[in-house]
Amino acid sequence: MRFRRCLPLLAAAWVLAACGSRHAVRPASPASAAAPHPAHRDWFHHGDDTSLPQDKRYSDSNDSSPAGAPPSYIYTLPEPVPKAEPRSLYGNKSPYTVLGQSYRVLPTARGYDERGIASFYGNKFDGYKTSSLENYDMYKFTAASKVLPLPSYARVTNLANGKSVIVRVNDRGPFHENRIIDLSYAAAVRIGIWPRGTGLVEVQGIDPSAPGGEPAPPRTVPDGTGSPGIYLQVGAFSDPANAERVAARLRQANFAPVQVESVQIDGRTIRRVRVGPLDGVDRADQVTARIEGMGLPRPQVAVD
Repeated sequence: MRFRRCLPLLAAAWVLAACGSRHAVRPASPASAAAPHPAHRDWFHHGDDTSLPQDKRYSDSNDSSPAGAPPSYIYTLPEPVPKAEPRSLYGNKSPYTVLGQSYRVLPTARGYDERGIASFYGNKFDGYKTSSLENYDMYKFTAASKVLPLPSYARVTNLANGKSVIVRVNDRGPFHENRIIDLSYAAAVRIGIWPRGTGLVEVQGIDPSAPGGEPAPPRTVPDGTGSPGIYLQVGAFSDPANAERVAARLRQANFAPVQVESVQIDGRTIRRVRVGPLDGVDRADQVTARIEGMGLPRPQVAVD
């Protein structure tokens, strides 16, 4: 009966654990001692009170990553081996709403394949509860996703350099607009997202319980090709006139280049209105804010 009385508090914790907007983190300026190897970390608990609001729950007000170069062992740590695990009791409610946006949790990671912008999180959240009520350890290969079930596994590939890592997804987020995954500090270091803070990635779900659910091979990125382009899709229309009207508004507001592309979806011709390619994640964030300021819907990020 004691466990049952605790359920109302625990059931609420999955949203509180990750609903803060996690912006790209940068190295902290003060010097700090080298981090111990995860196998030798003296793990501690913060006395995490998940009932507190976000601005009072964490001891740090801003996120950061450890100062100086990452510990060398991060580059040799073994990646997690995907295995079939039962769904967490917490963090899998579907649909759920955070900051006015609703999301649905996928029934499985199998078949999930999405390109977009990755960020990462570090010191502020280290040792605190994730949405699945596990302790977040920034020196393990883990990640937060808005839609993948908890726990699940995915391969994350940096599209700029082809480096990849398998992560165990045990948290919800990132709820910063236009991000598809939040990586642990270690995972970000491993594939070269650190210290910049953001990067273009491909996330491929892994379902070890299903035939053919083994990890996908790392994506090959040809030398010299650089990172793919970032586009903002402002709308998709079956009526060509509606697409052209939105495109004209964007051009009049000096967005460039603005493209109207015809694609076939379920046998129907759809016109996508897109702005881009854009020069980097910061520029994409700025353009997104300007488009929303015009009263248009929040654009979706596309990475091609």
